[in-house]
Amino acid sequence: MAPATVYALLFAAIALEVIGTTALQLSQQFTRVGPTIVLVVCYAAAFYCLSVTLKIIPVGIAYAIWSALGIVLISAVGLIYFKQRLDAPAIVGLALIIAGVLVVNVFSKSISH
Repeated sequence: MAPATVYALLFAAIALEVIGTTALQLSQQFTRVGPTIVLVVCYAAAFYCLSVTLKIIPVGIAYAIWSALGIVLISAVGLIYFKQRLDAPAIVGLALIIAGVLVVNVFSKSISH
């Protein structure tokens, strides 16, 4: 499997997880059927895509990228869509998460580039 394909699947997993988490918020504790169905389908698809990437990317690295970018993206969704505010420490923490993902991807020899 080509590295571009693996990363495309990893980013698809991240996007699906963010959509699923957004639907989780919209499901209102699973009381709304539509968002509940969306979150189940998105989470299942996200985990499938993530599992395929594990053929090439070590599990710790894949999960670190998946979870870190998911945190940053769902924080952005919360800020923009749900009008949830982020204070300065939260913004600094998110910037550190982004920096960590960059360090892993640029400098780590654990993954093939």
